[in-house]
Amino acid sequence: AWFQEIEGAGGQAASLRSGMIAGRLARTWERRTEDLARRREPITGVSEFPHLAEPPVQREPAPTPIGGGLPRVRRDDAYERLRSRSDDHLTASGARPKVFLAALGPVAAHTARVAFAANLFQAGGIETVAEPAPVDAESVAEAFARSGARIACLCSSDAVYGEQAAAVAAALKSAGALRVHLAGKPGERREELVAAGVDSFVFAGCDAVEVLSSALDVMEVA
Repeated sequence: AWFQEIEGAGGQAASLRSGMIAGRLARTWERRTEDLARRREPITGVSEFPHLAEPPVQREPAPTPIGGGLPRVRRDDAYERLRSRSDDHLTASGARPKVFLAALGPVAAHTARVAFAANLFQAGGIETVAEPAPVDAESVAEAFARSGARIACLCSSDAVYGEQAAAVAAALKSAGALRVHLAGKPGERREELVAAGVDSFVFAGCDAVEVLSSALDVMEVA
């Protein structure tokens, strides 16, 4: 149907000159950019399963492309820009920006969201740090200080959040956390959690690029 539409418009050259093809590409890329940002279209090794310690590929520079023609896009550009900010910070300071993962409750309750949060933040070049044992409102401040992180993310089940999230978020804010995320949707407890100190909720389908860019901004990563 698309080929017939091009032919009906006078052929490929005419469709290029009129901007019809460029317009179709722009609309498609706008939709895909949204899907990429929300990780609905995953990129293995970039937006999913990133490896921060992976050495960079060494190769000859790609030849300069010939100008004109159709636009050239790279679907990992948004994440690569975030990773570049982290790389520059590592070069300048000797360490990557960090987020402390505050695992609450038993292992069975927090494992899935710890894995989710680690995958999310590492996609933006943010190193994740977690204690070997779960934390609570009494222990989280000391654990956060040991981590060297400036932001934190609560990770557990909805049931454990109901028991501990508000107190732990408040303790993290008192300990100096610049931002406190919570892995999962807040549901009916949003107001209570925000009042306790939760600044952001991260979940499958959230705008990962916005979350990561904002986190780097808060940590003053240029």
